[in-house]
Amino acid sequence: MIKRRDCVKHIKTALRRSRAVALLGPRQSGKTTLAQELVNIHSPNYFDLEDSSSLIALSDPKTVLEPLKDIVVIDEVQQRPDLFPILRVLLDRKPLPAKFLILGSASPGLLRQSSESLAGRLEVVEIGGFGLEEVGLKKVSQLWVRGGFPLSFLAKNDTDSFAWRKNFIKIFLERDLREQGIDIPTVTLHRFWAMLANSHARVWNAAPIASSLGITEPTVRKYLDIFTGVFMARQLQPWYANIKKRQVKSPKVYIRDTGILNFLLGLKTEAEVLRHPYCGASWEGFVIEAAIRSVEPDDVYFWATHQGAEIDLVFSKGGRVYGVEIKRADAPTMTPSMRIALEDLKLERIAVIYPGKKRYSLHKKIDVIPVDEILGGMKSLFQ
Repeated sequence: MIKRRDCVKHIKTALRRSRAVALLGPRQSGKTTLAQELVNIHSPNYFDLEDSSSLIALSDPKTVLEPLKDIVVIDEVQQRPDLFPILRVLLDRKPLPAKFLILGSASPGLLRQSSESLAGRLEVVEIGGFGLEEVGLKKVSQLWVRGGFPLSFLAKNDTDSFAWRKNFIKIFLERDLREQGIDIPTVTLHRFWAMLANSHARVWNAAPIASSLGITEPTVRKYLDIFTGVFMARQLQPWYANIKKRQVKSPKVYIRDTGILNFLLGLKTEAEVLRHPYCGASWEGFVIEAAIRSVEPDDVYFWATHQGAEIDLVFSKGGRVYGVEIKRADAPTMTPSMRIALEDLKLERIAVIYPGKKRYSLHKKIDVIPVDEILGGMKSLFQ
């Protein structure tokens, strides 16, 4: 059993400063397990809205919820959007006898409803699957290949993990998206997801995907936004600098979980991933997600010019702007892109992350960091 102490600490901190906390993320990412570390599933303060007994208990929600004290958990809250106006009333009580931890499967509708009804009362905490800080540095390769979904990562072997991801994708497309009101043919969404995998770590271009699917570019963009909204894809928006160079204005897209990416590419083992032409792109996405979790930046972007200069990740933190380059090479060296980015973007520092073991400097503002040091090394570098 892998303990997710940092996640639990984050949720507790959010509950101390906010009246309600929404714990959002894809299904099977461990939200329910985390909530049960705070409130026992058999407690009268725990409601699972996929359980008929909880639905019956909440047939008169204000009467049931009003007397409760301490922390109240409502799991899969998107099943009952009518609860939000009632929660608003309960959260405005003074003194406040109970705080609410609501769990949802990353529904865009849920986010919209909560922001309208619970504005100023709700703090959103986003979680994904396991991260490096939870599985340990010795299992970096396993996390990269299998991804962070707990049941995929903890499977007995790569074959079982691959089979779990196959079933997860099937259920996600056939049931989960439809429960969130997304009524698009499953076959179409599966084809789009596979095409998105082949666009991983590339600047977004809707035209070839739209042509292949026989739909319009705005419709393809809608599909991308759907997958982004349910935390299956990440769109890194371009950073804009006031310079004379022509800069890329389209986002860069990633499949957020590399286990899902590897499945969509048909890659079952580490050896298969290492031999694949997308190995470098897969590694880039894996490290970007790990870096974002480690640093917890205010905003994230990428930067590129039409002349070829590019920085994989640009982020702001504490009023300063930093850069991250990801290289799957034995000994990364200084590149023209790094020099141009330092000068044009006025970056505070650049970290170059690679799979080696030695940390060294390329410039007074550029350090090469082994992926093994991404947690402590990244935090110390960007403080």
